[in-house]
Amino acid sequence: MKKKNLVKALGLLALALTGCQTAKTTDTFLAEEIANIEVQHTLQTDLIEANGSFINPRTIDKEGKIVYVPIDDWTSGFFPGSMWLDYELTGNEKWKLLAEKYTESLDSVKLLKWHHDVGFMIGCSYLTGYRLCHQPAYKEVIVEAAKSLSTRFRPGAGVIQSWNTDRGWQSKRGWECPVIIDNMMNLELLFEATRLSGDSTFYHIATSHADVTMKNHFRADNSCYHVVDYTLKDGKVRSRQTAQGYADESSWARGQAWAIYGYTVCYRYTHEPAYLQQAEKTLNFILNNKNMPQDLVPYWDFDAPDIPAAPRDASAAACTASALYEMEGYGPGKGYKELADKIVYSLSTPAYKAEQGTNGNFILMHSVGSIPHGAEIDVPLNYADYYYQEALIRKRNLENNEPFSFEK
Repeated sequence: MKKKNLVKALGLLALALTGCQTAKTTDTFLAEEIANIEVQHTLQTDLIEANGSFINPRTIDKEGKIVYVPIDDWTSGFFPGSMWLDYELTGNEKWKLLAEKYTESLDSVKLLKWHHDVGFMIGCSYLTGYRLCHQPAYKEVIVEAAKSLSTRFRPGAGVIQSWNTDRGWQSKRGWECPVIIDNMMNLELLFEATRLSGDSTFYHIATSHADVTMKNHFRADNSCYHVVDYTLKDGKVRSRQTAQGYADESSWARGQAWAIYGYTVCYRYTHEPAYLQQAEKTLNFILNNKNMPQDLVPYWDFDAPDIPAAPRDASAAACTASALYEMEGYGPGKGYKELADKIVYSLSTPAYKAEQGTNGNFILMHSVGSIPHGAEIDVPLNYADYYYQEALIRKRNLENNEPFSFEK
């Protein structure tokens, strides 16, 4: 079946299935989801506020206790970002005040140069806040963070190096200039920094990275590798491997989501057709994959050996849904919104959405951090919640004929 027909067919299937699952109107559905999010986040922030200073929730441990992370953790921007999304969902000033407090605790992250995830950390917190409230001080943080991220650009290879290779487990892999597909998610910070500052350096770094990644990270079937290692001198590919997937040649589910979302963002800022086409090609790969479940919440790796017993990854599904709502704006009538709705409705069921007061007060259950590292297996993750909230906002905006938050 051709891609266009496949997407259309799956879109119709989504409509049929969601119609069977619930007779609720979209307004009722969103109202119930927002109410549930507010309950969980009120419980979560009550614990934080009782502590007296900001503690940043990421996940839960094996005993079900909330795991808090320092500000230099790559996930530190997601919960502050969720507070901004709560404010956007509800208009309640309570969430704005908490968002400002938690976001501003990350101020020093703008100077972090030893890994690439400053884009996640500042983008989901300061950039989300700036889009909603346009604080001048936030603009300065965003641009400074982009300068820090830009120090990781390697001109010989034309890419932003992901990890340093002189510390931790990364130092044991023999890499010279490792680049992970996740890095596509950090380019938004650079594009925005150019828009806010007028300095095109950030834009050119972002497009160089996107172009080289598009050339070297994708297989013939348009699935993507997790890690590509380059020579620093001239950018020759040294190896293609994985760090968080099942195997070097397997298709790690969240990596595919990062690619779909990341290239959609690149199209947003450049209007370069090749970027949107890459997002569509990788989307087509996961939709055609024989191991994609009917509810469109993927197993943690499309090639996991223990499917169907393998853990699902709600974070990959939520990220993909959010990207699909944006893609709908660039290709209306292709069924992207229907696919996104199908994913969102799946995540809203008791199979994935936690009961109130459980799950460490996170919204979604059943995400996976890194099975090869034995870390965060079948647990809630703050970034799954963030992208789920973002997907809900984009769904509402599409249905109300309102612009996405990045256009406000």
